[in-house]
Amino acid sequence: MNRTTLHAPVLVVDDHPDVRLALCMLLRSEGLAAVEAASPASARDIAARRVLSCAIVDLNYTADTTSGHEGLELVPRLRELAPAMPVVAMTAWGSIDLAVEAMRRGAADFIEKPWEKRRLLSTVQNQVALYDAREENRRLKAEALLYREGPGGICATESSAMRRVLELVERIAQGYANVLVLGENGTGKSLLARDIHARSKRAAAPLVRIDMGSLAESRFTDELFGDASGEHPGRFEVADKGTLVLEEVSTIPVFQQVKLLRVLEEGELERNGSGQTRRVDVRVVSTSNADLEAQARANRFRLDLLYRLNAMQVRLPALRERAEDIIPLARHFLLRECRRLGRDAARFSLSAERALRNYVWPGNIRELEHAVERAVLTSTGGTEIETDALALNRPEDAPLLLDRLTLPEAEHLLITQALDRNENNLQRAADALGISRQALYRRLDKRKTRDPAEPVE
Repeated sequence: MNRTTLHAPVLVVDDHPDVRLALCMLLRSEGLAAVEAASPASARDIAARRVLSCAIVDLNYTADTTSGHEGLELVPRLRELAPAMPVVAMTAWGSIDLAVEAMRRGAADFIEKPWEKRRLLSTVQNQVALYDAREENRRLKAEALLYREGPGGICATESSAMRRVLELVERIAQGYANVLVLGENGTGKSLLARDIHARSKRAAAPLVRIDMGSLAESRFTDELFGDASGEHPGRFEVADKGTLVLEEVSTIPVFQQVKLLRVLEEGELERNGSGQTRRVDVRVVSTSNADLEAQARANRFRLDLLYRLNAMQVRLPALRERAEDIIPLARHFLLRECRRLGRDAARFSLSAERALRNYVWPGNIRELEHAVERAVLTSTGGTEIETDALALNRPEDAPLLLDRLTLPEAEHLLITQALDRNENNLQRAADALGISRQALYRRLDKRKTRDPAEPVE
């Protein structure tokens, strides 16, 4: 009996049209949509363009009818193109060796031709159910982020680099020391500052922020310490018992920095034009995209002020240094934007996700967030966001990230990413880089003798 399917289609890959037809009819009789591919090349093309819940892959083709070589090569390629899609291998030349090799290369299960109907349907239905469960779990995790306290979306992380940052933040938040958050523009410094406050013992008290870069010099004293009339209390007084976030502190003129130093050292201030001293209890979280130590050496930033601001330091990695987080973050922003606009939940096409992963993101998380918002607004409808809607507009001849780096910088980036992907397991990282463990040791030792590449301003 035919039933309407709610699943993504199953990909059937076989070079015999009669076999493909029989499989598709069998699957459709059980409510499973199916698409056909007559060759490995066609299968790769479909997997790159469509969301699929499972693939049934013949291991033998006319170019090589007995060894299973073509099919065995196709299995990992499909897993690379669609990591969430389970692959079921199938061959008329069934042997335990082929089955083991197919599973080793990423196949989720194995069936033989001629197939036994109930066994084939049970195998495919189980794999589709597992795929649906994983996708539902992914959706629920993304949805849960919308209700989590903290820096909306910055916690959508799978990279070890960002997990280490969040573990550090968890420990720092419970203390009372001032914190300096460093990172490139758009990495989420202000969001992380808010998260430190939300996790701290001061969470019930005010959180006050001020952008020092946009603050006129003539307004510096009034804005931070208040005016003599008392009608406009300064940010320090408003933040009493809570947290004051000073964004882009590197922009504070040197002659104003000494005014800030007193309140940080003594917890005391005087309103502009008033001789009355007031005490405040404020934790200061500062952010900067500049190298403050270099500015201090150049006498553009007071070293004693830096020491006060920098009691604890958190450095946020650029988005290119936490590439594993691009898709989780994009999915989070997509779900949030759909909810905000009252639209049904959408998803990215595989080609769109590949474009997101391959883009350099010079504007970091902020640029990613804006790209997703724009894609939702400009998409032509439906539940799938295509690559064109992202409007990343990278010219075909634009250099990739590695093209912008020196050889030592490129090596540093590749080693760091390999260690992050493999949870700092040196053997697995070395295997991923295609070098020996000893060679990786030598490169790590070499890295210790020089500073890593400075972040791009």
